[in-house]
Amino acid sequence: MQFDTKIAVVIRTDLETWQKLNVAAFLTSGIAAAFPECIGEPYADGAGTPYLSLIGQPILVYGADRPQLSRALERALARNVKPAVYTEDMFRTTHDAANREAVRAVIRAELNLVGLAMRAERKVIDKVLDGLKFHS
Repeated sequence: MQFDTKIAVVIRTDLETWQKLNVAAFLTSGIAAAFPECIGEPYADGAGTPYLSLIGQPILVYGADRPQLSRALERALARNVKPAVYTEDMFRTTHDAANREAVRAVIRAELNLVGLAMRAERKVIDKVLDGLKFHS
């Protein structure tokens, strides 16, 4: 199935594995919160056990270094795409309000980005992430 939109997560490649997974999980929650229409129906197994709904389209995960993340952020904003961000400072916080303060304390040009997530029209995401490869 071809979707009109694309969901992309970009993770800095030099992170520890646990950090990559943590960042990806947090960033995709931002997509779910901002775009409730992308959430599918609840799941159930053959015995009728209910399970939570998931995002109903593929999420593509790309790898990037710090300059590539900054470039992707600027390209997204220039195209009116509002991304979810995760910064290295957020690894040292313990709750949501502290995470927001960690981001607010730094101007955009100096954000130490470790991840971005965004959802927009396919062609727009392709332009924002031009040159990036899937995370390996």
